[in-house]
Amino acid sequence: MMKRFHVLASSLIVAAVGIIALNVATGNAQAPGASQAPAPAAAPAAQAPAGAGSNPAPLPPALTSCPELAAAVRTVAASDSRNRDWPNLARYREVNRSVGAVDVVFMGDSITDSWAQARFAENFFPGKPYAGRGISGQTTPQMLLRMRQDVLNLKPKAVVILAGTNDLSQNTGPATDEEIEGNLQSMGELATNAGVKVVFSSILPTSAYHVNPTLGPQTSLRPLARIRAINDWMKNYAAAHKHTYLDYYSAMIDGQGMLKAELSADDLHPTAAGYAIMQPLAQAAIDKALAR
Repeated sequence: MMKRFHVLASSLIVAAVGIIALNVATGNAQAPGASQAPAPAAAPAAQAPAGAGSNPAPLPPALTSCPELAAAVRTVAASDSRNRDWPNLARYREVNRSVGAVDVVFMGDSITDSWAQARFAENFFPGKPYAGRGISGQTTPQMLLRMRQDVLNLKPKAVVILAGTNDLSQNTGPATDEEIEGNLQSMGELATNAGVKVVFSSILPTSAYHVNPTLGPQTSLRPLARIRAINDWMKNYAAAHKHTYLDYYSAMIDGQGMLKAELSADDLHPTAAGYAIMQPLAQAAIDKALAR
């Protein structure tokens, strides 16, 4: 992998050097895309050897920096890090080694990740031995790869799985409903085989009340029809396999069938008011799962 990184970095450097050479040849010694600034006073140009002509051309000035090249190398390094740890096992590896007794693990993406952080701590089951293992941006295949380290090895009594919304927005590439459902099923099977009770959480609804002009409506990125279809599958699958289905969706939609405007500032992630609705629903589902 390091060899591939060096190859990629070398390729970028070669490409950047080619661009620099082209700029120099055309009289533009600045890095590509850089704004044109007044040129500083030039040092006396080096002269060509005697006899080369009466009007020797000055040598081109040296290019001392290239911000685009530095940025490209940083991008390659970051990409290489993600490729070496695609499921981001490093995120919780050290924490898992020192964590105490855990009754319930919450596995998920940014919605779970944010919930367990300090700003929403009052809504994340204070005083209870529950662990948040969400990672922002993750999809079901990434979570599936994390199941053993971040859930099973903690030996919880139950796991609450909230996943799928980032699959719909193609964070790790296109995914069919069947592929998403298959990954959820596999996570449930791993937990069941380890004696861990499973709570499948519905995918939260999205809305179009706070549209980001760059991203477009969340209802387009994460269509409500697909969310409902996967949630219906999850509910039926949970009933057939003696798991517990946790229905956030129905409690958080408005009369338009979208996520209530006051429960999210970006049409996707819950606010404190959203988590305040989710917390008692999750606790009731946990109690039900443990009582089975």
